[in-house]
Parts: sequence; structure tokens; C-alpha cells
Amino acid sequence: MSTIGAVLALAASHGLHLSAEDATVNEAGLDYRVVMATDTAGRRWVLRQPRRPDVTAGMAAEARILDLVSPTLAADGIAVPDWQVREPGLIAYPALPGAPGLTLSTAGEPVWHMDPASPDYAVRLGRLLARLHAITAEQAEAAGVEVRTPVQVRQSWTDDVARVRAAFTVAPALSTAWEAWLTDDSCWPEQTVMTHGEIYPAHVLLADDGAFTGVLDWTTARMDDPARDLAAQYGAAGEEMLDVTLQAYRAAGGRVYPGLAAQARHLWNASPIGYALYALATGAETDAAAASAVLDPGN
Repeated sequence: MSTIGAVLALAASHGLHLSAEDATVNEAGLDYRVVMATDTAGRRWVLRQPRRPDVTAGMAAEARILDLVSPTLAADGIAVPDWQVREPGLIAYPALPGAPGLTLSTAGEPVWHMDPASPDYAVRLGRLLARLHAITAEQAEAAGVEVRTPVQVRQSWTDDVARVRAAFTVAPALSTAWEAWLTDDSCWPEQTVMTHGEIYPAHVLLADDGAFTGVLDWTTARMDDPARDLAAQYGAAGEEMLDVTLQAYRAAGGRVYPGLAAQARHLWNASPIGYALYALATGAETDAAAASAVLDPGN
């Protein structure tokens, strides 16, 4: 049986009957295989299959996150997935309106469906983040969502750097830069906020006029450093558009502390740490090789 056939059969076993005629599969995700298919009423569905046991283990936490953020973002007309099937081997929900700003080609190359340096996108992102970051720690705790304090955020990065150094060879310049960042008090937040963690155009759904209609993939969301949600904007659009986003964020009620922009840059530049941690999680030689290439590019 094909991949699509197997996933549709699994969906049918949970009472969701979908057609294989126009079904498509997306293997690009690191944590989930995604199949999209249509039901008998013509409604499009998203089916997510976890790739690893650790992903399955995190599904209950993601469900709690969705329940928390959904009403907050809905006030601005922005949807999040509404899981109709929540089983260890399958998540299924009606497709959200809009289309992602970034997808991958069959060759794995990025395909942009919007201008990542668009001022309009930058402003809309700032407003979205101000709304999301306004969720309080008390609300998150009551919803069973992970809450990290500023001390815990900084310690977590310190621990992650130590793990990466222990498992991989790290270029001296990179290691020195990490040390300077970890010891620089000015860039670390004094309070944490409710973050998405991987918010960039591939996870943002847009209407034809550029309006945000939905946000996908809340797997890594938690109360954490606000810069987590700004790093990708710096990486894709640069300093100027990061500043536009921060201006809109502040105007919409977001708190911009003096070191926030610098922290967004630091987090973007710390992306090799994430590659290494992913390789340690999967244990795959190909992932380890890819991580090694970015951690010590001279070798």
C-alpha cells in the first residue's frame, strides 16, 4: 500500500473517510509526514503522522497549547488547527484558510509565495506576536502549558551548548561567540511570554491580500524568550524589517526591552545548536553529519 493509501486507511479507521484521488503527501517536515485529502463533502483535511516516538509523546502538550492560543488569536481572525482526531499515530484537522508564505519544492528547495522582506508582512507579524505574547504565565500554567522563567531560559541554552560541545567538534570562533552571548546580561529577557517558537512564513497562512489567516505547527510553543518569535524574521528579512516588526509589536502593546533585537540576532546565529540537538534526538548519521558541517565548517 502506498504512503497515501496507508494514511487514508488509518484515517478511515478513526471514522474519517477521505478520497485518494486528489490526495497529496509532504515529506519535508522533520517531525511529521503530512497528507492532505478531501472528504465526501468537499472539505480539505490535513493528516499528520509523527515520525518518531518523541514526537508522539509531545502531542498531548501541543493539544493543550492549541486550546490555549486558539481563542486569543481568533479575536484577530487568525485560526490554529482544530484537531478532530487526536491519536498516537494520527492527527487530523480541517485545513485552515489561506496558503503558506513558504513551501519546499520536490527537490527540497525553498519556494517563496510572498516577499520575505515585505514591510506589510513585517507589520502584520508584529501585531500577531503582540497578541500572542500577551497571554500570561498564569493562563499558560492553568492550561497545562510549559512555563519557563528567564533564569530557566538562559540555563537551558547554557545546557544545550554544553551538550553540543560534548557531542560534536565546534569551531573555535563559534564557541567563543556562544560564550559571549551566554554571559551578556543585556540581551536576555527579564520576563518570558507565550511564544510559538518556529514562527516564519512556512508556518503562517496568508490571504491573497497578505492578511494572516492561520498559524500552523505549535509543537515547540511555550512561555519563553520573546526573541524566539523574532529570530526568523531577522534571518529572512534582515535588520531593517526586524525593526519594522518591533515597531508594530510595540504599537500593538508588545514590550520591547533594549536587548530584544540583539537577542533575536543571537538566536538566529545559534541555529547550529538546534541542528545538533535534532541530530542527537534522531540518532541518524546523516543528521549528525549535517550538524557537524555547520558546527565546524572548516573541516
